[in-house]
Amino acid sequence: MRTVTALALILLAACATQPMKSSSTKMRPAAVADLAPTGKLRAAINFGNPVLASKDAATGEAKGVSVDLARELAQRLGVPLEIVPYTAAGRVVDDAKNGVWDIAFVAIDPKRGADMAQSPPYVQIEGAYLVRNDSPLRDNAEVDREGTRVAVGRGSAYDLFLTRELKRASLVRIPTSPAVVQTMLDDRLEVAAGVKQQLEADAKRIGGVRLLPGRFMVINQAMASRKGADAGARYVRDFVEDMKASGFVASALERHRFEGAAVAPAGDVR
Repeated sequence: MRTVTALALILLAACATQPMKSSSTKMRPAAVADLAPTGKLRAAINFGNPVLASKDAATGEAKGVSVDLARELAQRLGVPLEIVPYTAAGRVVDDAKNGVWDIAFVAIDPKRGADMAQSPPYVQIEGAYLVRNDSPLRDNAEVDREGTRVAVGRGSAYDLFLTRELKRASLVRIPTSPAVVQTMLDDRLEVAAGVKQQLEADAKRIGGVRLLPGRFMVINQAMASRKGADAGARYVRDFVEDMKASGFVASALERHRFEGAAVAPAGDVR
């Protein structure tokens, strides 16, 4: 009996010294296959949204919180990163079915969810309105009036949101978000809608325009992966939650000096 007991204790001790494999470790090969089917992680980066990504004026190097996240994810998967550049979120979404990218960084929206898997948000940013200094509009609620034309980036989160919300004002869709303010001025439109930080920068650069106080929406920015690649989608979801909880996202926002963007709360925010 003592021999049996001793043998059992030896076996238990041996098992205790063996590291247990987590479910995430077991899922890793499937996640890599889903997220890097070509052997590299192809990340769609929208340089039309300066809150998330931009290019260094001197070197042309990509930088920003979405770029940092893409690099970290590629490193964890053990594959090289390839940046697939875009100038508008709508074009990123259009390519969701074309196999051009493996992950993307887009605002959460029910319509977009039909063609891609979306993680919980990693940051929240504000959408704002910009008008000329002599505009009679003083409040966001005043924009939705007959005869008011709102310039917005085609296929952007603002386009999708305002398409649902505006009942009287009309939308004028511009090919890229960075061109919205200039088009508003050139075409004598009443309002421009977009990322608050981009509009603030445009107001300082152009002059003669002002932002309406506050915001008309909060945009939840998420990572997206290919629809149907479930192991990859689960990995991305866990990755985003880890990046928020660890302080990675907060550090990236601070490092790139992005004001007005905040780390999204844990879990889904729809």
